[in-house]
Amino acid sequence: MNLRSPSADTPDKPRRRAASKRSLATSLSILDAAERLFAERGYDGASVRDIAKAAGTQIASISFHHVSKETLFERVVERRASELSQLRLDALSALKTLDTEPTLEALLSAFLRPYLEKAGAGDPQWLAYARLVAMVSADARWHRISERCFDPTAGIFIAEIARLFPHADRSTIAVSFIFSVSSMLSLSTSTWRIEALSAAVGNQPAMDRLADHLVRFCEAGMHAGLGAAPNR
Repeated sequence: MNLRSPSADTPDKPRRRAASKRSLATSLSILDAAERLFAERGYDGASVRDIAKAAGTQIASISFHHVSKETLFERVVERRASELSQLRLDALSALKTLDTEPTLEALLSAFLRPYLEKAGAGDPQWLAYARLVAMVSADARWHRISERCFDPTAGIFIAEIARLFPHADRSTIAVSFIFSVSSMLSLSTSTWRIEALSAAVGNQPAMDRLADHLVRFCEAGMHAGLGAAPNR
């Protein structure tokens, strides 16, 4: 005999599940709208009212789902950071399964490509996120977000690079790494400048080709700054 609680037979249970789905959909709509507006206008320029309007909801819904504007901003950054970090760590794990020590080029590719592939895939939300990450990286107000969302994975890759350059100072490695990250952020949000400066109208390079170029560029810069790796 199957025992069921009395509430299992009440007609309002499906409605509660439906409300939960609607609540989740509203929360995601708010995150998407906030991502776009924060990227377009910056944190200060995007009002809660405008975010609510873009999400097709009420201002009170933002307070209900995300507490405050600052909390909403942090959650917008956090939600894709975890996916991005996992893609990078998966790429690093794949390198670790090989019989040979990962090269600097391979390490840089594992870190840079996931971001560039997402930003260049044509998804307007990921493109907005790319702009948002560049903004967070440049604004001292959001240091704690960078430290929480991005620094742990960056630290893992810096440690791997340090193994290739055992005589290099850790701070110099970090500087070289930041130069690479800055180039990545700039490329993902400024591909139109390549077309403008090269006078090649309508002939913008594909992101995979740009990623190849960036990895080689950053690899050469690191070798110039850190010296030749023993196992290069």
